[in-house]
Amino acid sequence: MKSAMPFYGLDAKTLRAACKRVFAAHPLAGFAKWRHTVLTLWREALHREERYAAIELSGHRLYREHQTLDAIPLYEELIVDGAWWDFVDAVAVHRIGPILRQCPREMKKLLLAWSKGDDIWKRRSAIIAQVAFKKDTDTRLLYACIEPSLLRREFWLRKAIGWALRAYAWHAPEEVARYVRENESRLSGLSRREALKNVK
Repeated sequence: MKSAMPFYGLDAKTLRAACKRVFAAHPLAGFAKWRHTVLTLWREALHREERYAAIELSGHRLYREHQTLDAIPLYEELIVDGAWWDFVDAVAVHRIGPILRQCPREMKKLLLAWSKGDDIWKRRSAIIAQVAFKKDTDTRLLYACIEPSLLRREFWLRKAIGWALRAYAWHAPEEVARYVRENESRLSGLSRREALKNVK
């Protein structure tokens, strides 16, 4: 883990159990209070686990009603400021993805813009947002979000492309094999290997 921010050394299970107890004991009233608390915990964190706790709070069951387009600026800050896979992937898959399900028209437009932008972590988020969608994956959107990064050399983008395709291959292996064949000259070796791991 490359991080200038120190760790307490808590494992994920212990951290989540602590968060569950604290969040249940101290409910937050309304969207503004929830957003402010998440951002305060994130911005004032001195240890990496405190930022993990901010992400946990953002998706806690008490605040399901806040998972709307209004939350996107919050999640965008976590992605851009977090700028590393452990933060970004949790937000992209478990926060951005569900909002995409709810608001596909608006979110497709946003993710397509992110996929072409200068920030590699927003590009990565656009690519992997549907990783948990399984058979409901919008392939047109997936391929459109991959397209601007096909020739990029950043490891995190190449890995994201492979991961997104591999996840979809569990449900449509022939389609992923076709896509890899047709784009073989543009896909990196890493992306190809990852994409085809689930293809027999």
